[in-house]
Amino acid sequence: MPPPKAPIYLDYAATTPVDPAVLEAMLPYFRQHFGNASSRNHAYGWVAAEAVALAREQCAALIDVSPEELVFTSGATESLNLAIKGAAARYATKGRHIITCATEHRAVLDTCAHLQRQGAELTVLGVDAWGGLDLTELEAAIRPDTILLALMWGNNETGVLHPVQKISALAQKHNVIYCCDATQAVGKVTISLRDSGPDLLALSAHKFGGPKGCGALFVRRRQPRVQLEALLDGGGHERGLRSGTLNVPGIVGLGKAAELALARLPTDGPRLAALRDSLEAHMVRHFGAVVNSGAAPRLPHISNLRFPGHKAESLLSSWSAVLAASTASACSSASLEPSHVLTAMGLSRPDADASLRLSVGHETTEEGVGEIWSNFFQGF
Repeated sequence: MPPPKAPIYLDYAATTPVDPAVLEAMLPYFRQHFGNASSRNHAYGWVAAEAVALAREQCAALIDVSPEELVFTSGATESLNLAIKGAAARYATKGRHIITCATEHRAVLDTCAHLQRQGAELTVLGVDAWGGLDLTELEAAIRPDTILLALMWGNNETGVLHPVQKISALAQKHNVIYCCDATQAVGKVTISLRDSGPDLLALSAHKFGGPKGCGALFVRRRQPRVQLEALLDGGGHERGLRSGTLNVPGIVGLGKAAELALARLPTDGPRLAALRDSLEAHMVRHFGAVVNSGAAPRLPHISNLRFPGHKAESLLSSWSAVLAASTASACSSASLEPSHVLTAMGLSRPDADASLRLSVGHETTEEGVGEIWSNFFQGF
């Protein structure tokens, strides 16, 4: 009797499998080239340092920045903490006002709430029914003591895109730093920060074929030059912004994943969008689903669907043998509360509880998606 097939994986927004080429690049740095990249007096350290330098160039190329503008971290959550807390501490003499949005990832909202408890002033902007941001409202919220805008590139639950270049122009106009969570966008859409765009940008390797536990923070060095206070003391690694022995295998994996993602962008983006649209069309046609944020500009790989009259948790449980998906952000899955993203868009609790997220990735195929329709959804 053949073994049962693994479920079709449609949770790429939560994490992605490590690409075989990424794993191959990483393996030598666990044993053969195990040196500390900060050991400058022997060949083991030199080899590790060269690998880190190459990875920095590969990662910088993906978002079109100078390698010196990247700080390696353990992932996007650490990057966002360093960006927001580091900027708040560095520019406290200018002001303590921060602007963010109700649909941000918890890594941003919870970090801002932490600063608010310490005396910072926080403005949390709302969104429209599609998850869109009102730029007039944003500009009206900027004050003389505003130091930071913390607004994402693309939403991790709905895929909704913010108008990043317009936000950047407002930030520049008012001399405010723009911090952007681009965790879901990097590797999925073209990002070029060399001449314009956010001043701080967070990314995580495991969202585009790299390993978990490694990420980076872009810190702009000119027009404007952004300065941060470090969160960690000891050793002065990463130009003093992130002390600690560098995770050389993880950084090598991040660099290789960035190189692959950059090469695949021209074809992967349209292909993922087509797969997403196919999934949505089938769900709408055959199961009466409603696409949350369907009219808004979105990332190509994320779909948020509402099944009126059903509980999304129950649907996923009944489909678990053949489909792996989620109801919201993986970082919030332990919460019993409805999605803060969907409720901010005006969905009632029953509608939010009836919603699930499907997300496709580089390894998703048309054949795999086709198996979903031919093999299950019986008795819906």
